[in-house]
Amino acid sequence: MNINIETIIVDPHPLLRVKSVDVPLPLSSEDHELAMSLITYVRDSRDPIKVEAQKLKPAVGIAAPQIGINKKIFAVSIDILDENDEIETIEYLLVNPKLIAHSKRECALKSGEGCLSIEEPYDGFVYRYERVTFKAFDVLRNQEIIIKESDYVGIVLQHEYDHLLGVLFYDRINKNDPWSEKVNATIID
Repeated sequence: MNINIETIIVDPHPLLRVKSVDVPLPLSSEDHELAMSLITYVRDSRDPIKVEAQKLKPAVGIAAPQIGINKKIFAVSIDILDENDEIETIEYLLVNPKLIAHSKRECALKSGEGCLSIEEPYDGFVYRYERVTFKAFDVLRNQEIIIKESDYVGIVLQHEYDHLLGVLFYDRINKNDPWSEKVNATIID
């Protein structure tokens, strides 16, 4: 299955607001192919040559509902600097994720969030939990895992998880004061 800007559905498509269903494990060949196409899209979308040739929009994550399939599957691939200022790629290809714990503290990206499925600009802080713990089956590791992430990686995981719930990032922006800073929340550059 090839995913590109022509196969990604955009708001206000009604399937973006549908809650996704659990995926039977072990994965069927169809669901495995779907999962692998999601991670392939995210990886390829960060290669300028492939972006042009394959009609991709750069991304750090994508969820199955964004291609009109309401199954609990999403992929993330994020480059971050490690303690030695070396680039480390963090990847998850999650099936049936469950948010099992989170911090009380919140955080938000200074520039706000964007989404492959949203073409209109929505400015404002999107507050999310600063630390999260998910339980899921990870296709890349071929096992059930517990994930503990924070800050930017945690934000990306929560953004993709929201897609499985039919929630879009702009739903989390304060409509009356989009750039209002919450007390005790961390704003990430």
